[in-house]
Amino acid sequence: MATQTVLGKDPDWHNRLELGRLARLKEKLLEFNCAAGLFYDPINIRYATGTSNMQVYSLHNPCRYVFVAAEGATILFEFSGCEFLSDDRSAVDEVRVANAWYHFAAGPRVAEFAKAWCGEIVDLMNTYGGDNRRLAIDRMDPVGTHLLEDNGIQIVDGFEVAHLARIIKTPEEIDAVRQSVNVCQVALRKMIAETKPGMTENGIWSILHQTNIELGGEWVETRLLSSGPRTNPWYQEASERQVELGDIVCIDSDMIGPHGYGADISRSWTVGDGKPKDDQRRLYSLAYEQVQRNVELFVPGRSFFELADLAHRMPEKYKAFELPAIAHGSGLCNEFPLLIHSDKIQAKGHDGILEPGMVICVESYAGAPGGAEGIKLEQQILITNEGLELLSDMEFEEPLLA
Repeated sequence: MATQTVLGKDPDWHNRLELGRLARLKEKLLEFNCAAGLFYDPINIRYATGTSNMQVYSLHNPCRYVFVAAEGATILFEFSGCEFLSDDRSAVDEVRVANAWYHFAAGPRVAEFAKAWCGEIVDLMNTYGGDNRRLAIDRMDPVGTHLLEDNGIQIVDGFEVAHLARIIKTPEEIDAVRQSVNVCQVALRKMIAETKPGMTENGIWSILHQTNIELGGEWVETRLLSSGPRTNPWYQEASERQVELGDIVCIDSDMIGPHGYGADISRSWTVGDGKPKDDQRRLYSLAYEQVQRNVELFVPGRSFFELADLAHRMPEKYKAFELPAIAHGSGLCNEFPLLIHSDKIQAKGHDGILEPGMVICVESYAGAPGGAEGIKLEQQILITNEGLELLSDMEFEEPLLA
């Protein structure tokens, strides 16, 4: 069974992970001519500081945040009583108690508490920014936005800054991604081996979550597992449906594993040892061909538009349910960029360049409108100077490829 081995081999690995990410974030702040960044999204807080505290809770309660001076201190504002959690974090220069001015905590005193919060942020901008009033912010309620602007702060899109920092992975981040993929594949193999007629979709999905937690992972972003007729159309989450002999089961892992890094792998399999149906094999072959052919297109220097033009597409019968995305980035979660097909990229996409250090998840779904079932497959890769490296080396289902 997979174990956490990276840290044991190199006790300085965590420090390099955290300081390397912080350096990239500060570099991007300087590129955007920002004096500092103020980050509320827990993914961005973790990227900047290495700290993790109540990740899911803080997704909908802005209870902690970090101020990152482009050329100065990184100050973590932590949930009250939790300051000690960051005592050993090399990327954190100072810890303060977060000012909780969101309505759940402040009630009718939001304006009062927000004014005190704003004063502290403006003081930090005066200290570290001088005449530069540009502050990158990823997420902010209107009250805070208006207060900062009234105090002369120019707000810049902090998500863009953070996404462009996170898009290229450091060597330590790649170590962490490999470990998360390893844990995910342990879980997927266990799910396939333990699937039996009569199990519920929720019961099968729970194996992924349990294995991830047992092996040092953290959470799962979606519950995208379906079976039999619920595999078509895609995007149905796990239910109490009991799987039947001969059903297809599909999962998109969307798993946040060890060190907070994502493993986004999709696999599909049949329930029981019987021979798959002809239509199941046909669907599987279509999805397999699309994902395999598109994986090969991810070479350094290729533009997003060129990728869209070259991407292998589903036959006409299946295009209505074809996924709009060819692939997407992955790191601390599913992240920038989102790479979409040629018939959608002009209206909803954008150009860019594939670069070494990007971790990419290449997707496929095969299912026809009105069809009995569908197949979901996805591979996770790393773009390198020499080409691509397959991170998800888990086997496919040979009976479905026969």
